[in-house]
Amino acid sequence: MGLEGEQVHQSGSGWSPVYVEDNLAVMSVGFLLGSPDDAVIWRGPKKNGMIKQFLRDVDWGEVDFLIVDTPPGTSDEHLSVIQYLSGAHIDGAVIITTPQEVSLQDVRKEINFCLKVKLPIIGVVENMSGFICPKCKNESQIFPPTTGGAEKMCSDLGIPLLGRVPLDPNIGKSCDTGKSFFTEIPDSPATLSTLIIQSSSIICNHVF
Repeated sequence: MGLEGEQVHQSGSGWSPVYVEDNLAVMSVGFLLGSPDDAVIWRGPKKNGMIKQFLRDVDWGEVDFLIVDTPPGTSDEHLSVIQYLSGAHIDGAVIITTPQEVSLQDVRKEINFCLKVKLPIIGVVENMSGFICPKCKNESQIFPPTTGGAEKMCSDLGIPLLGRVPLDPNIGKSCDTGKSFFTEIPDSPATLSTLIIQSSSIICNHVF
């Protein structure tokens, strides 16, 4: 998001998040590190304490959406976020996968985790779903969905498939330069598919 080198500032109402746009604020552990190359070597209690601080001590103001981007898996971080936000009535989880089976195996565990902790699942998005050549417009499967990909998994488990986002090298370039992919390349198939996902997704106040 182009926020490398930014720092968190303390105010009378708590930590001030870093603003990318007037309507987009971000809080990250990366803002608290001395160097972007520093490793975060924390045990569970310290990680949980930081999550609680991010939710309790950050001056978020009035928000339409609160999106918590978690690492893959079903670890302490996921349990802590659900526990700390239990009173806020989380609308649900948006789960991201890629087409290949090695990714789907992890996602099935995450879906099972959501079911066990009674966290609603808004739906699944399949990322890196094919590559559309910018010249000939033909689609190639870089990561073949050998077991049917997200579509079959969602059909088997009765979960909505929100959409697919194709591979686009320009997404990586935009991330490296901290520029909005939607603004820089509005005609990309990845941009168009993401806009379709947004329009078809459930509108919610808080997203985990």
